[in-house]
Amino acid sequence: MSKSKKNDSVTVIIETPKGSRNKYAFEEEQRAFVLKKVLPAGMVFPYDFGFVPGTKGGDGDPLDVLVLMDEPAFPGCHLPVRIVGVIEAEQIEGRKRQRNDRVLAIAEVNHAYAGVTDIRELPEQLLAELEGFFVNYSELEGRRFRVLARHGAARAQALLEKARSAV
Repeated sequence: MSKSKKNDSVTVIIETPKGSRNKYAFEEEQRAFVLKKVLPAGMVFPYDFGFVPGTKGGDGDPLDVLVLMDEPAFPGCHLPVRIVGVIEAEQIEGRKRQRNDRVLAIAEVNHAYAGVTDIRELPEQLLAELEGFFVNYSELEGRRFRVLARHGAARAQALLEKARSAV
């Protein structure tokens, strides 16, 4: 797990950039980014979406992170971020239920969210829209994304530590 030079920063690998209809995923076996799907017309990723390397989330994949920043990055970009919160969620597909939390982070280099240190500092409307994106995105894939709770930076940091030790 790589950390950036700041003590509270974590490195996230971007898979899918903000504004993209294309959903990319890093394939460990191929050591490459692969196009997994294309979202329907009019639906795009609201912010950069990636993962924390060296972690394992409740769904068995690396911990998912949505990174708020001014402009989109690109697939494979290593981005130093500070963790500000988590949207805890359950993904349901048929009878199968699994945790699929979404960590929220702020890019260390940005203007719009430069002063944000905790999820409670973000507008309620923005958080509702982010949750709505994941609910709608999952529904289009025949799954249900159920938001369980929102928590601040401390809980998200604890989730990160748990995901590191799960590897």
